[in-house]
Amino acid sequence: MIENKANAEDIFAYLNDRNIPADEITLMQMAENILKKTPIVGYLTISNALQWRLQYGRIVTLKDKISGITKIIDKC
Repeated sequence: MIENKANAEDIFAYLNDRNIPADEITLMQMAENILKKTPIVGYLTISNALQWRLQYGRIVTLKDKISGITKIIDKC
C-alpha cells in the first residue's frame, strides 16, 4: 500500500476492514506508525482469536530456519 502512495486514512481503512481488535484512535496511531517506519514482511500477523491457531500453526510447522524467529516449541 505504501508503494502505491497510500496515506494514513487508507491504511486505517485497511486495518479496520481486517477487524483488528482495537479502537479507532489506536488504529489511526498504528496507520501513522506504519507510514513512519515501513514494517518488513514477516510471518506473524495480528489476528483475531478464531484465526490464531492458523496463523501461529504456520510457525510451529516451519521447517526452514528464519533469521529473527525463535521456535520456542523446539525449546521445550
